[in-house]
Amino acid sequence: MSLITNSTTLLQPSTPSPPLLHPHRISISTHSTQRIRSRRYNPLRVSSSPQNPSATIAEPETITQNDEADGDGDGDESKLLSGSSVVRAFYTGINSHELDSVEELIAQNCVYEDLIFPQPFVGRKAIMEFFNKFIDTISKELQFVIDDISEADSSAVGVTWHLEWKGRPFPFSKGCSFYRLDVLNGKRQIIYGRDSVEPFFKPGETALVGIRGVAWLLQRFPKLADWL
Repeated sequence: MSLITNSTTLLQPSTPSPPLLHPHRISISTHSTQRIRSRRYNPLRVSSSPQNPSATIAEPETITQNDEADGDGDGDESKLLSGSSVVRAFYTGINSHELDSVEELIAQNCVYEDLIFPQPFVGRKAIMEFFNKFIDTISKELQFVIDDISEADSSAVGVTWHLEWKGRPFPFSKGCSFYRLDVLNGKRQIIYGRDSVEPFFKPGETALVGIRGVAWLLQRFPKLADWL
């Protein structure tokens, strides 16, 4: 996994930052009544490489509070953890190696992409097996520390982080993650996650040369795009 805090409690950002994502709920006045819009999800396919099968996650669809009152909703928003609180709890569980607390934050059909792996982990069982291998590999001295986290939208949360070893920055450990969440069976859970980690090898402007070369090949031989 690509994962930290100086203790088992994640660090708060030193100064508040502007929201990274749009608000989850929007109030809309309609004559004398007020309706609250929230998010539902439709299937969306993701794949880390052409050789691997695509996985299904979710895409938002707007519903109204009246729909929730009719039984279509999954829970009372006022009683649920916010999206950022769920993500903070996720990192706290990883840091403390308490995977029982992490498991309940992961949806049954969650898709998790760690971009150093060729394909995503699909389903809670596969994801938890990976997390077990991860914590077996490291000690509790290596911790995830949250640098910044978005809090405005509980359906989509972005976070930047780094790793520390006994309070000291760990080399090549900066990363950023994105999480999509939904309310399932009365709990807000992670339905999709993606980690992008600082590379050990940093090609710099050489990467631009590589991108330019690939673009040139695609222009000269358009059928190569079928292999992307």
